[in-house]
Amino acid sequence: MGVQGKTGKGGKDVTGGKKKYQAKAPKAMRFGVKEFKPYDKTSIRWLGLAGFYINCHGTNIMLDPVLQGFDMPLLIDMPVKAKQVPRLDAVLITHSDNDHYSAATCTALKGVTKKFHSTLYCASLMKKEGLPSTGHEIGKSFIVGPVKIKLTPVDHAWQNEQPGNTRRFKDSDACGFWIETPDGKIWAPGDSRLLKSHLHMPVPDAIFFDFSDNEWHFGLKGAVKLADAYPDTPLLLCHWGSVDAPDFTPFNADPKKLLGLVTNPSRVYILAPGKEFILKRIKRKGSKLDLVRKY
Repeated sequence: MGVQGKTGKGGKDVTGGKKKYQAKAPKAMRFGVKEFKPYDKTSIRWLGLAGFYINCHGTNIMLDPVLQGFDMPLLIDMPVKAKQVPRLDAVLITHSDNDHYSAATCTALKGVTKKFHSTLYCASLMKKEGLPSTGHEIGKSFIVGPVKIKLTPVDHAWQNEQPGNTRRFKDSDACGFWIETPDGKIWAPGDSRLLKSHLHMPVPDAIFFDFSDNEWHFGLKGAVKLADAYPDTPLLLCHWGSVDAPDFTPFNADPKKLLGLVTNPSRVYILAPGKEFILKRIKRKGSKLDLVRKY
């Protein structure tokens, strides 16, 4: 959800009270032009908030990047600036909330991005901004270099419960992304309440994992249920530790609460923004992960 924050600059409570505790992401690790060059692997970097950067053998993709222009105070520095991005083959946007679709960021990336992809509704908003965008139906797939991407369903039409909302939002206005690379499968479920279908996906090799305890997200219990449906899959935490909003549940998840609840907690990755994660196919059926942990 994209809603104005309740804290002032520097994280001070504008009501004059003491600032509440909020889990904060590790210090950002900056990266730049050289990280966009061809690799012989698939590299993943968390961008903060819900954003990720994927370099798949030189095909460069960003998902929900918010690199500038956000309207709430942040707890982190961005690991890369929009003006430092040399080229992108695609930008994927899950939905229109401004912590996912940053018009300022996408406009800044327009000159170096081949195509923006989203749902039909969100793509229509991007077209109004002059962005080269394509909208897709839920369940449809498209190709970006060696990567096959499919839109997955979500339940996130929270706007319909807001007073004064003038548009009836549909579930298909938002999405997740199933991303198949030569090195494994990535699932970005997007913002969503837990759906039955979420528990019966093919086993992914990494999940961009939102565990914020909010009624329009999985919620902590739902996130644990999702994690335990794929007990060997690495969980790359996102949607936490980035926005200074300790009273706003979509942004104030705490990994300490998650670690004691999920099966096989060693697969939980508390990445610093910009820290590299190398995608590898996992050993399934409850076997030990063939991963070297250096995080």
